[in-house]
Amino acid sequence: MGWWPFSRKEPSKRVVEPITKDGRTWLLELRDMCERNFDNPEEAKRRIRQMQVEWQECLDNESLSLVNKEALDSRAIRLLSCTDIEWLKWLDDLEFWKTGWKPVQNSVDKD
Repeated sequence: MGWWPFSRKEPSKRVVEPITKDGRTWLLELRDMCERNFDNPEEAKRRIRQMQVEWQECLDNESLSLVNKEALDSRAIRLLSCTDIEWLKWLDDLEFWKTGWKPVQNSVDKD
């Protein structure tokens, strides 16, 4: 009687892969967290440091690429080292939160 609902079934042999976050998801989480703490930069900076540890763990287990981690870290460095006024400017800068954002290299001013 294979139709009997109370019979024991063989356990499934499929492998369940954990859901991993990609660079875009991490970037959205970083932005959301910063916006939630727009009025409390110190708390946001503490949370950014925690996120950096998570990014490193993801890089170590190969669920985050080096390129994406470097992109996240470059944003984190700017957010961690800015003043409170600069903090709000970074949060309002739409280009800063785009996935293809790259820091502008300091160019030598011509006299």
